[in-house]
Amino acid sequence: MGRDSERQRIERLVAGARIGHGGALALTGEPGVGKTALLRFAAECAFGMNVLRAAGSVPEQEIPFGALHQVLRPALDRLGEIPGPQARALSVALALGPGEVVDRFAVGAATLSLLCRFAEERPVAVLLDDLHLVDRASAEALAFAARRLAADPIVLLATTRSPDPPLPALPLSGIDLASAGALVASRSDVPVSPELIARLHRATAGNPLALIELAPEAHRHVSPEAPLPVSAALAHEFAAQAGSLGEAGQAALAVAAVAGTDLRVVAAACRVLDVPVDSLTEAESAGLIRIADGHVEFRHPLIRAAVHGAAPHRRSIHRAVAEALGPHDADRHAWHLAEAAVGPDAHVADLLVGAALRAHERSAHDVASAAYERAARLSPDAGRHAALCVSAAESAWLAGETARSVSLLDEAGGLTDPGVRLRAVELRAAIAARTGSLTEARDLCRVAAGETGSPDAGVVLLADAVHACFYLGDTVTGVELAHEIEAVLERVTTPRARGLGQMAAGVARILANRGGAGQIRAAVDLLASSGRLRDDRRRLSWLMIGPLFLRDSDSGEELRRIVADARAETAVGTLPALLFHVARDEATTNQWSRAEATYDEATRLARETGQETELAMCLAGLAWLRARLGDEERCRDLVAEALPICRARDIHIGRVWSLFALGELELGLGDPQKALAHLEELAALLDELLLTDPDLSPAPELADAMVRLGRREEALRVARRFGAEAAAKGQPWALGRAERTLGVLSDDFDTHFEAALSFHHRTLDDFETARTRLAYGARLRRARRRVDARPHLHAALETFENLRAARWADVAAVELGATGETIERRPRSETLTPQELQVSLLLAEGKTTREVAAALFLSPKTIEYHLRKVYTKLGIRSRAELADRLP
Repeated sequence: MGRDSERQRIERLVAGARIGHGGALALTGEPGVGKTALLRFAAECAFGMNVLRAAGSVPEQEIPFGALHQVLRPALDRLGEIPGPQARALSVALALGPGEVVDRFAVGAATLSLLCRFAEERPVAVLLDDLHLVDRASAEALAFAARRLAADPIVLLATTRSPDPPLPALPLSGIDLASAGALVASRSDVPVSPELIARLHRATAGNPLALIELAPEAHRHVSPEAPLPVSAALAHEFAAQAGSLGEAGQAALAVAAVAGTDLRVVAAACRVLDVPVDSLTEAESAGLIRIADGHVEFRHPLIRAAVHGAAPHRRSIHRAVAEALGPHDADRHAWHLAEAAVGPDAHVADLLVGAALRAHERSAHDVASAAYERAARLSPDAGRHAALCVSAAESAWLAGETARSVSLLDEAGGLTDPGVRLRAVELRAAIAARTGSLTEARDLCRVAAGETGSPDAGVVLLADAVHACFYLGDTVTGVELAHEIEAVLERVTTPRARGLGQMAAGVARILANRGGAGQIRAAVDLLASSGRLRDDRRRLSWLMIGPLFLRDSDSGEELRRIVADARAETAVGTLPALLFHVARDEATTNQWSRAEATYDEATRLARETGQETELAMCLAGLAWLRARLGDEERCRDLVAEALPICRARDIHIGRVWSLFALGELELGLGDPQKALAHLEELAALLDELLLTDPDLSPAPELADAMVRLGRREEALRVARRFGAEAAAKGQPWALGRAERTLGVLSDDFDTHFEAALSFHHRTLDDFETARTRLAYGARLRRARRRVDARPHLHAALETFENLRAARWADVAAVELGATGETIERRPRSETLTPQELQVSLLLAEGKTTREVAAALFLSPKTIEYHLRKVYTKLGIRSRAELADRLP
């Protein structure tokens, strides 16, 4: 009663799923507000659909993927029909088979695939009651799938007390006065006065369950002057109802409240305690529980909570449940023994460590953390307690619980074991680098490197410190760290540590323009050939940093292959950093369309996984690309989002990229004065940071703006200084830009432009090559060498149009027209969204719909939906035509 609008919304969602429009909704509100009743209504609406159900409960909350197994059990016979890596990940998570540790997001991707496969036969409704009590691993996997339902005949509905669920929410408040009157009247054997209904409504704030439970005692409990604390009153009422049972009935009900829903376990625990399980029928007759299909279900979670809270001898009941479960159900056995423990117990602590390890293998990191933490509290040995606190902190960090992870590290206190202390420092540094202070991360790693007695561990820590320096733009500390690494490298024994050390030292030197290219080349070869770094997910990005710093035509293929491997393994948690580097690589070639799509995917995943450093860098990198594409509004929006994150977290490289984006945007828009302001701010920032890497210098763009403003002498000084810096670095990308800048300003421009083109030929950056050809053609035209100018201007125009750099294409077209050439511009096609583009690119590579769905963590139906839109926009009908239309 009183839920017409909510019922209509549920009806629309279910009806949409029947015709292929998936959706999800969480019904939120306090206990008794009617969430479960609406979920039952949803089940009625879903007649003829495959209905998958699960309900959260306190006893099952620490069992990883328990609720997910409940939901997917009817669909598990389709497990072999989803992509192999996903099937293996889900099989490991659900303890259906052995396997290595799986990424927690891989389970979400597999859940989506299995639900979509199950829905191909008949629409599916997933109904989750008490989502706030579902184990976190299951909740994350189901939420991951629910957020990606689009063109799928699937609806997911959940109830939760959480005000901030991981799904679109429909908050429920109390029903109105008229509905309250109708509800109370329907449940009362005697007439109820309007005054009494009004008092009840005020006291309960319209909570339906409270209205029903308190109505018989209204005159005794409801004050006309003060509102009633509903949750306390309900708990009291439920406890009173349980207290009206006989002694055996109360004892059996208490066992059920502790043991969970499995009637076999409840019965076995009752036998241990010499409690007649048949006494549960008394509670069933009283309407407190329902026994059916081998399960004991409490009518309302508050009844279970009240009974559990009021039960005497709870520890004895937990011990009996542990005995009933036995070692074959090792996790639940361990947890119930932990609840039964009064003081330190090394044996139970060991059992919990085993539960933690099993949870970790299934990517249920929150459960693993809780198990490690409880084991720490039960450990009589202080050193063991500290080590387990660190393990709990590591799992909490993997579960995304940053504050809890820090708290556990603090609890660990002073660590005497060198190995445990090293793990704690690495974790603190990782937390600081991703969510806190990059400066703190840098300093933690540096101090720890000095304390460790292992050269290999020390070099790895120093490399982590250099990585933080990169984002900080801290060249001074970076060069110091390079010296420290180089001093230790002779004593390093493993290829992993040697490769990381050489890479880090090279990166630090390049940022300060003090060599380093040779070290990076040696590191790339060593790390690629040894393969030792590929299993180190936290440091995998080092394999991609090398080619990006070299920026030559000989690097890049390895990192694309690594990303393809990571996608195939559905390691979503590792993808934001990988994709960020790939997008940056693609943006410096002719693959701008791919770069847009990759940046978009990396940004979405960075938001979803809470990786703020990668988010800021992706936003800044995409802003730079949008600037070159001439997309003014999008570029400014991206910079507006990126800069506050960068300033708050000292991500100075992100600030550099953002200012570069604004400067290039204004140049493309034809406003050199505004461009100069942004570029001079950027140059000042680089001077402040002592960042002298020519690849980060805006000197060519500064000179361009100055020339347009008639300030040629200043521009020439900038060009000459930059030429010297590029020569010192000796890499073709910087040298090509330097020669172009000198060509714009020199009388002997042919020599400089030809040299620039020669250097560009050794890189993959088509945009910079086109900029040089445009500048060369313009100089030739002004020198009245129109015939010589035309090939360069034609090539520039073609490249700019291929890249969709519209503003630069317009300039090239104007210059070409000024040579007397008649040109026919290419019509601009309708723009694809990043998601449509990503789908199109993968399909054009020959992947099937299911393979693309697995790669992008979407459903096959969603892929088909995007493909239909692509066909309409491009005016094509086949995948063969699609391949011809894409870059």
